Amino acid sequence: MGAHRSIRPEPLICLFLALATIAVYWQVAGFDFTNFDDNVYVTENPSLQAGLTPSSIPWAFTATYRSTWQPLVWLSYMVDYELAGLQPWLYHLTNLLLHTANVLLLFLVLSRMTGLPWRSAFVAALFGLHPLHVESVAWVAGRKDVLSTLFWMLTMWAYVRYAESPHLKKYFLVLLAFALGLMAKPMLVTLPLVLLLLDWWPLGRFAQAKRENPSGAAAAWQMVREKLPLFALAAGSGVITFFVQRKGGAVGSLELYPIGVRAANALVAYASYIAKTLWPQGLAAFYPHPGSTLPAWQVALSAFLLLSASVLALRVGRRRPYVLVGWLWYLITLVPVIGLVQIGGHAMADRFTYVPLIGLFIIAAWGIPDLLAWRGDRTAGAEDARRTSVLAALGIIATLALAACAHVQVGYWRDSVTLFDHAVKVTRRNAVAHNNLGVALVERGELGKAVAHYREALRIKPRYVEAHCNLAIAAIKQGRLDEAIAHCWEALRIRPGDADAHNDLGVALAKQGKLHEALAHFSEALRLDPDKKSARANLARAKTLIRQ
Repeated sequence: MGAHRSIRPEPLICLFLALATIAVYWQVAGFDFTNFDDNVYVTENPSLQAGLTPSSIPWAFTATYRSTWQPLVWLSYMVDYELAGLQPWLYHLTNLLLHTANVLLLFLVLSRMTGLPWRSAFVAALFGLHPLHVESVAWVAGRKDVLSTLFWMLTMWAYVRYAESPHLKKYFLVLLAFALGLMAKPMLVTLPLVLLLLDWWPLGRFAQAKRENPSGAAAAWQMVREKLPLFALAAGSGVITFFVQRKGGAVGSLELYPIGVRAANALVAYASYIAKTLWPQGLAAFYPHPGSTLPAWQVALSAFLLLSASVLALRVGRRRPYVLVGWLWYLITLVPVIGLVQIGGHAMADRFTYVPLIGLFIIAAWGIPDLLAWRGDRTAGAEDARRTSVLAALGIIATLALAACAHVQVGYWRDSVTLFDHAVKVTRRNAVAHNNLGVALVERGELGKAVAHYREALRIKPRYVEAHCNLAIAAIKQGRLDEAIAHCWEALRIRPGDADAHNDLGVALAKQGKLHEALAHFSEALRLDPDKKSARANLARAKTLIRQ
């Protein structure tokens, strides 16, 4: 009888992970675009709708459109447009394919680093099926998350190969994958720090360097020095991102969000993400920033829990290094989006957890078996077999429960009405959700309901320019031109350089017969936003009427 050859589990695990991920998300193929950035990124982006042309490709690398520099994202959208025009199914399926690739790569990288395929599979299953990750996949504008993470995973894969046998060509592949990832989303700036964590565990490169260097500091510097080119790329990306977003007005001012307010919100966000990881309910497309209204007890409790968890991770880190590595992975990778540099008006966002939660998933996949004294990866025996069976059953139950919750959460992204109706129900004082729901209701012809949501948005946030403009549009449709003009002037008082407000004001004035005044506002709207098609059309129409 020939020697028995054990069957490697990796192919079967990959098949299961791919099928499970696709089963949960397949419904996105029938979803529409939403009015939550999908419109400005895709359906109203004239440069993207040129497709892949000699002029659009340079635009992708030089544009700071909508306060972002993400050339690979624009190129990926252009490919979708070339193949399917503005049919949303392909944009959604591209996100799904990228997410599935990320799930498989995460499993393969972890399994190669640790030699423990089943624990690695559990991490990948949590990553692929957790409801907090739905936003990054089911949202067309979430392309930057799934695409940048593809290069994050490829960077880790290239780095593991480099660590196994260091060579300049292999290091170049690490640099290339990292640079491409930064061109999809700058959140990858923390990746060099994560590679340092991986050097400690599970790669064990710190221990090896210490054996070769009498000084621990020298060993640490060896690991850091090796990554200086990566840190240089990260620093360059961070500088570009800050100036692009500041130029576009996306960076919140210190007057609006003082340092103390930002720090308090950051502490609560860190704790809230963990709570939503353990109990993923009340998830929404937008969580409004609380400003200075956070209760002191909530901030203090969040700080206490984070400090306690950090002390615990440090205490057990020497014996179980995955705890400290996983915890630091979570803390570090959230830093760019935790709100210390405030971008936009949100307090937190589900999409920000796409990479950070991997750290917590590693702690769970390695920690739970250790807590139950499970040695099934190393020994046999009846007791170990029973523990293995119990943990396997618990893992399957947890995976199925998350998959069911994620399937429901995916359904909320079907269209704008469903998305923001849900957000209004599960959050408080959400002006953005009310405003966007109103826009979606107008598209359905439900103007009366839309106006009610616009007014609620203004009640919550009186200086909300977009809600003023939307109420002006609604008033024009209802023939209340004086009311429309009043809302436009209020919007311009709040934000003098708003192209939409100028354009809407021009429409209202034109309907009152004040064509020369309307012409001035259409011209100003075009000066502020040269790509604004409606202002260009309105300007041409007004000139025609004046000549007549």
